[in-house]
Amino acid sequence: MLPVFATTPDALGEILSRAGIAPYRAGQVLSWIYGRGVVDPAAMTNLPRELRAVLAEELSPATLDVATLARSRDGTRKFAFRLADGEIIESVLIPDRHRLTLCVSSQVGCAMGCGFCATARLGLRRHLRPDEIVAQVMLARRHLEEDPLGPGHLTNLVFMGMGEPLHNLQNLIAALDILTAPWGVGMSPRRITVSTVGLVPQMRELLERTQVNLAVSLSATTEGSRRALMPVTRKYSLAELLDACRELPVPRRRRITFEYVLLAGVNDGDDDARRLVRLLHGIRSKVNLICFNAFGDAPYAGSPPERRERFQRLLLDHGVNATIRDSRGPDIAAACGQLAAQAEAAEPAVL
Repeated sequence: MLPVFATTPDALGEILSRAGIAPYRAGQVLSWIYGRGVVDPAAMTNLPRELRAVLAEELSPATLDVATLARSRDGTRKFAFRLADGEIIESVLIPDRHRLTLCVSSQVGCAMGCGFCATARLGLRRHLRPDEIVAQVMLARRHLEEDPLGPGHLTNLVFMGMGEPLHNLQNLIAALDILTAPWGVGMSPRRITVSTVGLVPQMRELLERTQVNLAVSLSATTEGSRRALMPVTRKYSLAELLDACRELPVPRRRRITFEYVLLAGVNDGDDDARRLVRLLHGIRSKVNLICFNAFGDAPYAGSPPERRERFQRLLLDHGVNATIRDSRGPDIAAACGQLAAQAEAAEPAVL
């Protein structure tokens, strides 16, 4: 059976052809699934009974359920989604002025081993399939339609949840095709950002095959310090990563976002800021300075506010576009670097 949120015009066309049903019905089915979020063929009321029976046999239900929903004091909401095999992933809804962003997971766990990220402690359990990626968006959208305490319209997606998106590149691209297609979820690629620790070949392939935005997790300004924080540096050096960024096919009027987690006494000194300015020379870029969010027995502490502000000021004074990203949802372990597949407490699922 075809997972309902993996349905595409081609896959649906094959189903209709085998059943001897007119091809134009595919558009109606896709509209029900992605436009209205209806996955039960019996509820697709403008379809003939014969087609609904075929769909019931050919399409499998969503393979994702909301296990728990946690709400932060700042309005952030964290979903713990239970997969069909019992694994747990987390996604986060982040309200911010005129935007409502969903932070999406791409893997169960992560193999990259970054020292400042709780997900790394899990190791990699498995990749998410395209339908499991798309289902996070669809269930979050349904929540926003039904939640009486805070309805809203999902405006942006960031692939900064559990996992390294480019380590699961083929499934990610298949999901992005569904999320951006007019027959699918219909989101603008300009409102989607994919983050990576720096898998160099996959970065180029992503930008050649999609039109989404790219964010690169940097978090260090020397080879030694980045290797200590991010083991991927042993395979793709800092110099190799930045050279690749200079050569990437970034569309005009777009920039690469560099994410920099500020760790007290580790990478937040004046010398680090000045080196960062030099490293980014010649790259159309902006820098997001991220507050470190504590978890478990993490061996780091976040930089104090005055140090973060000085670091930002040094970048700005040298012409580097730099912002400080506020931590959202730290009281429910939903902030950057805190996702660790927890399905306890919170409130029971309502979807």
